[in-house]
Order: sequence, then structure tokens, then C-alpha cells
Amino acid sequence: MRSPDYLRPANLNDALQALASREFQVLAGGTDVFPARSDKPVTVSMLDITGVPDLAGVTVEEDRWRIGATTTWSTLVRSQLPPQLHALQAAAREVGGIQIQNAGTLAGNICNASPAADGIPALLALDAEIELSSLQGTRILPLQDFLLGSRKAARRADELLTAILIPHRPSARSSFLKLGHRRYLVISIVMVSAVLEMDHGTITHAAIAVGSCSAVAQRLPALENKLIGRAASLRVIDLVREDDLHVLSPIQDIRGTATYRMDAALTLVRRAVTEAMHEQAA
Repeated sequence: MRSPDYLRPANLNDALQALASREFQVLAGGTDVFPARSDKPVTVSMLDITGVPDLAGVTVEEDRWRIGATTTWSTLVRSQLPPQLHALQAAAREVGGIQIQNAGTLAGNICNASPAADGIPALLALDAEIELSSLQGTRILPLQDFLLGSRKAARRADELLTAILIPHRPSARSSFLKLGHRRYLVISIVMVSAVLEMDHGTITHAAIAVGSCSAVAQRLPALENKLIGRAASLRVIDLVREDDLHVLSPIQDIRGTATYRMDAALTLVRRAVTEAMHEQAA
């Protein structure tokens, strides 16, 4: 039986060549991979992509933001970004402690596909797309289509998640809220992110996503449609009803009951919409 290898390619082509040759566990920071193994020995070959320079950093393209796969949470926090991306930065500050933020990456958080992944609700509300690369070429999937279930994602074995793509919404404002049993270093009970655009006091675009209340984080399309065309005032919060959360299917575990999660989600959705309305415009 072949012993597991550890490869750290210096360029994207070498990384894709390795993935095409045989099975690897992709390592983009290790903050999910190694804790999941606990004290078990490493039995699969590891492909460490943190040495590929083209996969790191936040750049502005003509009509979108491009966030490289190995961009760390701490890099995201330190970046000068517009209000549209403030929710994602707020989520970045909630990912473990500073040591985890320095090592953990956006791609790792997404590919791990945990229902409680801190970055996913904000990315869903931002209409993020996932860039997947292989020797066969590149394909782009909406994040919602990439996430197939708890710990399940639509990445083929020969593919590498190379970037997260976010369309420009220059006038958008955003918010992110997380509920846990303590302020920091905690797995979420409920997370909510909201992205709004307003024109002369009227909501023209609304995107709201809830995490930790389903196998994958969910957008709330019925509520989004209800908010569009409404005046951006505190009275709009009265429109947010429990029925708007019908797409959620929270579980019951040691962190909270399903009923508690639904009640908390309703409260956080109202607060997130309020905060997004009052976020300073770009």
C-alpha cells in the first residue's frame, strides 16, 4: 500500500496536474481538515495549495470582486472594502480566534460545507459564485448550487476551487449577525446576513440568507420580494413574519431546539434588515 504524500505545488498547473493524477485531500489552511481527523493517522495524500500565489488576495475586476481561494479571514478583515462586503468582513471576525483567522481560508470554509460555516450566509446574500478549475477547463457555479448538503459540495475530485466571485453592487449595504452561547469562539446557533440597495428611500434590491437552520444556508426569496419597493424605514420590519422563514428546517441539538432556532432566526432577520438599512452608504 502506497504511503500518503504531502505536496505543496508552487503554481496552479502543478496543483491541477496532481489532482488529475490521483486522489488528494486538498489543504487550504487545515483548520477544518486536521481537527476532523482528531488523533487518527493521516492515511490520504495531502495537496497543500497555500504555496500557489495566484490563489490569494482580493482583487477588483470590471463587474465583480474576485477573492482567491486561499485568501485568509484575517486578510479579508484588513482589506479596504465597500459597504457591500462589510457583512462578509463581519463574518470573518467571527471565525474562531485570530490564530484560526490567520490560517483559515474562504475556500476551506466553503468546501467543508458545514451548516454552521460562518462565511456562507454572507456569500449567499452577495450572490457569490464559485470558480472551479481543472485540466479540462473552468466552470462557474452559483454558491447555492455548489452546496449540496451538510458536508457535501459539488467539487469533482480533479477540480480545485480557485476563486469566489461576487458581482458589483456599488450602492449596496450589508449586515451580518451571529447568535451563539457566548460572544466569541463558538459554533453558531443562528446566523443571518442581509444585503440591501435603496434609491431615494425605497428598497430596490434585497437578499437575505440564514445559516445554521438547515442542512445548507438558505436564502429567503419570499421575504426578499416582499421588501422590494417598500420604503426603507423601521416600519418595514413589521413585514417580516414567521411565514417568510418557511424554507428553513432547523435541527434540535445541544445548542438549541428547533423552535428556539426559528424564533431566534426571525429576530435576527429583523435586526439584520434594520442594520443593513442603516449601514453607511459607499
